[in-house]
Amino acid sequence: MKRALPLILLLVAATTFARPITEKDIFGFVWIGDPQIAPDGSRVVFTRVTVNAKKDGYDTALWTTGSRGDEAPRRLTNGPHDSSPRWSPDGKQIAFLRASEKNGKPQPPQLYFLSLGGGEPQAVTSLAKGVSSIVWSPRGDAIALTTETTAEDEKTKDKKSDEYESDVRVINQAVYRSNSEGYLELDRHGHIWTIRPNDDKPQPKQITTGEFDEDDVIWSSDGSRIYFTSERVRERYYNEGGAELFSIPAAGGDMVKLATIDGDIDAPVPSPDGKSIAFRGVMRKPVRSYNQPDLFVVSTTAGATPRNLTAKYDNDVLSGLTGDQRAPRGGRASRIVWTADSKGLVITASEKGTVNLVRVDADSGAMTPLTTGNHEVQAFTAVPGKSTVVLVSTPKIIGDLYRVDANGALARLTNVNGPLFDELTLTEPDEIWYPSFDGRKIETWVQKPPNYEAGRKYPMILNIHGGPHAAYGYTFDHEFQWMAAKGYVVLYPNPRGSTTYGQDFGNTIQYAYPGDDSKDLMAGVDELIRRGVVDEKKLGVTGGSGGGVLTNWIITRTDRFAAAVSQRSISNWEDWWYTGDFTLFHPTWFRKAPWQDRADYQARSPISFIEKVHTPLMLIEGESDYRTPPSAGGEQMFRALKYLRRPTVMVRFPGETHELSRSGKPWHRVERLQHIVNWFDKYLMGAKIDLYDAGLVAP
Repeated sequence: MKRALPLILLLVAATTFARPITEKDIFGFVWIGDPQIAPDGSRVVFTRVTVNAKKDGYDTALWTTGSRGDEAPRRLTNGPHDSSPRWSPDGKQIAFLRASEKNGKPQPPQLYFLSLGGGEPQAVTSLAKGVSSIVWSPRGDAIALTTETTAEDEKTKDKKSDEYESDVRVINQAVYRSNSEGYLELDRHGHIWTIRPNDDKPQPKQITTGEFDEDDVIWSSDGSRIYFTSERVRERYYNEGGAELFSIPAAGGDMVKLATIDGDIDAPVPSPDGKSIAFRGVMRKPVRSYNQPDLFVVSTTAGATPRNLTAKYDNDVLSGLTGDQRAPRGGRASRIVWTADSKGLVITASEKGTVNLVRVDADSGAMTPLTTGNHEVQAFTAVPGKSTVVLVSTPKIIGDLYRVDANGALARLTNVNGPLFDELTLTEPDEIWYPSFDGRKIETWVQKPPNYEAGRKYPMILNIHGGPHAAYGYTFDHEFQWMAAKGYVVLYPNPRGSTTYGQDFGNTIQYAYPGDDSKDLMAGVDELIRRGVVDEKKLGVTGGSGGGVLTNWIITRTDRFAAAVSQRSISNWEDWWYTGDFTLFHPTWFRKAPWQDRADYQARSPISFIEKVHTPLMLIEGESDYRTPPSAGGEQMFRALKYLRRPTVMVRFPGETHELSRSGKPWHRVERLQHIVNWFDKYLMGAKIDLYDAGLVAP
């Protein structure tokens, strides 16, 4: 019989063979998305996402595991593009979406059924535009789905035509393209269809029609009606309201408006007793730059007034943190969960860089923590009274499933990145609070190199989050871990304007962005210098989106940084107002249109102060980015700095959108990290990197 090695030897061996994380480790990452618990609470099905290096993309398949932690996860489907698993009410089958390929091109996802008794998944639909979402009726005799397919599509989908089809676009709406979808088909709308899975030959039946989209579809508790949200106005950016809550008979008919607020309604969920509907609401009045989401409840009786259960809770509900490692495919936000007695609701709540589960009393709004800890609950699924499972991320865990016991303790169910992470040296960041220029307290995290030595001064990278209404916190971020592994101290603060610190803290930058938030960031840099952690001659700054705005802004205010990398940014607010994929018709960031107050736009545009920039600047752009189009951001900074003969380079990523860092092609995500750190290595570390030298002017 072989003797087990002493524990001390195992620990030494693990330490000996551990290595720093690399940018290419993303090819080995595994992500979990959209966990769904079985009706009896015994199992969880989820979407497992991996990189397909050969196709430079992502594969998704359905996996399952027990909720008691006594079995290993196992595969249910082979993918490669399966997602959105939904249990039938009797727990005997799973409906899901599968996207196939034809001649190497992805096809729209269709509805499939998988019997838990065995056998291969069976295709149920073949809709021309595919299926966007699915939800079972309470009795399991029907599924409601959403699709942009029209009845005319179904009539003509098998016909071949030799007629010329024009590719000319006639644009008559301000919002005509989307960062994630490209050019929009403005004559198409997402409608509700139903299908009966037990029919011999199930055929989809269209329930809603018209010129408006229906979203957030869910059945009433008795299955007689279907609830949904919709903003039923033309060119809704003119509308001062938002999406409202409606219902329609399950067989089709006249829709009824159930609720409206001075803002947007989404994610409705009926109570088990059928008397109430809970939903997430974001107010638009008063007009703010940042509005906290709240939890509302309304009676199912038409015309009832919604009650805001979290009006006194000065923080975010049903939202999350900023990170670069959520599931790049197949992930979906969790819905509100009612308790079995219809007296309470379970939701996520975000505070000071953490996200946890809370129970909210449906009458008083009183909130009771269900989990605590320095982590992000990215998603959760529950059968009230039986089992609750959460998807948790920490600075050292990308995302794994945990069971929540009656006392709020977490028991781990999966360790999907265990084999890879056992090889790596990952470290927890330090949390620091520091005073800004006006005494306001700012929270930041400091990711240090794995072999950090106290007393040594390190090169530093200030990493600024986007939004600007977003938040860093206790969640996994590959970028920070890798920068630290390369020898940098990474500083990532939540300046004013960030979420998870209350309404006033988030909204204080309205009509003043960028501005005092940049001073908060510089105060964080000064704090690390004061503590003797970093070398003030080796400072770098980077950020994406809103963080790119602040990167551009900061280097027009100071020459303290040895190098900067601005990603997917805005440099000219006036140009961005005209070209971004959403409009600023509502006075949330600017009080007036550009031609009405050009001075304000110019005063807050980094390009206005371009002559003050002496910091070597790299610009990273996605060529299909409609959120912050390069023409209003990096291109302007680049061309102006070239004219001024200042050191600059632009790195462009073909086909990539604003989501480059989070869900772009795997190789592009790797190359993005390489270029960022190359630039800092060149100017902070003195590395000999000649990739960018042609055309560069010495700083």
